Amino acid sequence: MQHLVVMGVSGSGKTTVALLLAERLGWTFAEADDFHPEANVALMAAGTPLTDEDRAPWLASIAQWVSQRDAEGVSTVLTCSALRRRYRDVLRSAAGDVRFVHLAGDPELLAARIAARTGHFMPPSLLPSQLATLEPLEDDEDGVVVPIGPPPAQVVDEALRSLGLAAAH
Repeated sequence: MQHLVVMGVSGSGKTTVALLLAERLGWTFAEADDFHPEANVALMAAGTPLTDEDRAPWLASIAQWVSQRDAEGVSTVLTCSALRRRYRDVLRSAAGDVRFVHLAGDPELLAARIAARTGHFMPPSLLPSQLATLEPLEDDEDGVVVPIGPPPAQVVDEALRSLGLAAAH
């Protein structure tokens, strides 16, 4: 089975793009934010960046979920910031073929998107720490980098083309 992790900093459009990818591919969708323990959500809502220790159980639970879907014969698309190589290594440890779609954009566009959204626990003040933490995909990592400037449908088209995947419908 294949598992796409739509990654990037806050405001890059992970949820929008991942939902469209899941719909086009006919795969199961998951939002990594839903795997965060309450303590992590409280820290982020207070503007406190998470530590690697805060992230470890969260990443492990996502990898476990992917492995469970893989065992069920289900391909997935999920969102996860996956900012550091070592975080992606945890996700890659899941069963199946785990690939990454890095949504990359200019900091001003990202900040504007974060400022415009409502009902999300991630405050704009954490964007600089996310950008500082981000380690781009390396050549030996299975994934693609897709710019977020175009409309979401075009971003999805580019991701599918770059990954060599065909939409289910």
